[in-house]
Amino acid sequence: MTELLVVRGSRRTALTAVGVVTLLLCLAGLVPAGPASAAEGPLATAFTRAAAAHGVPRDLLVALAYAETHLDGHDGRPSASGGYGVAHLVSNPTLHTLEEAARLTGAPVASLKADDAANVAGAAAVLRARADALGLDAAARADAGRWYTAVARYGGASAPEVARLYADAVYDLLSAGFTARTPAGETINVAARPVNPDRGALANARDLDQPENRTLAAAAVDYPGATWVPASTANYAVSDRPASDTIDRIVIHVTQGSYAGTISWFQNPAAQVSAHYVVRSSDGAITQMVREKDRAWHAGNSDYNHHSIGIEHEGYVDDASWFTDAMYRSSAALVRSIAARYGIPKDRSHIVGHYQVPGSDHTDPGPYWDWNTYMQYVTGGSGTGNPYTPEQVCGAGYSVIDSAALGTAGTVYLLYNSGNGNNCVVTMKKTSLGTATATSAYLEVQGKTRVTDSGSYGYYAGPVQAAAADKCVKWGGKAGSSGYDSPFEHCG
Repeated sequence: MTELLVVRGSRRTALTAVGVVTLLLCLAGLVPAGPASAAEGPLATAFTRAAAAHGVPRDLLVALAYAETHLDGHDGRPSASGGYGVAHLVSNPTLHTLEEAARLTGAPVASLKADDAANVAGAAAVLRARADALGLDAAARADAGRWYTAVARYGGASAPEVARLYADAVYDLLSAGFTARTPAGETINVAARPVNPDRGALANARDLDQPENRTLAAAAVDYPGATWVPASTANYAVSDRPASDTIDRIVIHVTQGSYAGTISWFQNPAAQVSAHYVVRSSDGAITQMVREKDRAWHAGNSDYNHHSIGIEHEGYVDDASWFTDAMYRSSAALVRSIAARYGIPKDRSHIVGHYQVPGSDHTDPGPYWDWNTYMQYVTGGSGTGNPYTPEQVCGAGYSVIDSAALGTAGTVYLLYNSGNGNNCVVTMKKTSLGTATATSAYLEVQGKTRVTDSGSYGYYAGPVQAAAADKCVKWGGKAGSSGYDSPFEHCG
């Protein structure tokens, strides 16, 4: 063991202070011994080098970044709370770890946002600064468990229970171990290990993951089993729904951030946003932050805010790894409960994505959200969960102006776009979803040739579109053995 402390031979030299720290971390199994392995990819190497340079446990640093972003830097685009890069360096009105990292490392802010290695090094520097502020010496820093409060402070939560939730997520990953695959295809491993987190003062904070602590609040949650963590009163409007406004829609969101980070952001008065519920990726845990009677500011549309419940789901729209079966099932159970209490139909006209809200520039829940699976969970497999909507099929600017049921097999819809004067017809299936069956849709503008889309389709026929300003139209379609044919109508 003594031989490791010196270079043998006539040029025997003591290790630098950084070398001593690195050695202690190696002995603790927290940084790989020796230089970065030639087998390591660029991001794994960045973690190893940043950990050694700043005396931070390497796997703790990886676990922190994975809890924040699943090691996806999103090409320098910010999270909902203003966090950048794989390690989520933040720049918002109340948290400035991005700027702090720039001061500590000398790296330009632009590099810290978009360059993975710079971002990881910046995060390591900030985390080390938190440890220094706590007075952790080299021996303490070699024990991953002693970094707990530093990790909690890195997250920037103002409420002790949310700070604990944030740090516990990191330490759960560190303890259990995990294998992550980056967007570039690199695999990074963190081995499972026993770790005893030293929570310090946070040991007395409410543990939001314990069932007995879930409804500890002035008012019980609306959904049994949810944890109550109130959003800042600056981020929603007190109301008296459904007496003041009917609740007839449920809007599905993706947080563009982590579970704990989103909860913290909704508690921040500077956010000016909130949702009624937040759902965790790993296990489907649910936190309620705004009472259903009140109007959360989630949709970016006043009418929808007045009449809807907003549900946020942990993750990012461009990363499918966040959308777990546990999340889908838990969220679907929540939706069933809300729908039952307010008489909301369990279909895709009333359970909508944020991207479907008129005037929204959001894309969530994004292309990797499995609407078919989700709606099957919502409806109990009843077959009414078509993952598409008429508006989605016809495109931006179209709104439904008429519809006709095709027995139990589907519905044909007529839509109109006031911006370009076009009509659109689409037939949406309700049964045999995902299985190719005979389905058709047609649109005939008076005085012109009928246009038809007919074939064997899994979810819908159409869209059939035509310019129809100042014209009457005939429209219809078939699904299974049922059909509908309108007269010429909707003139002008």
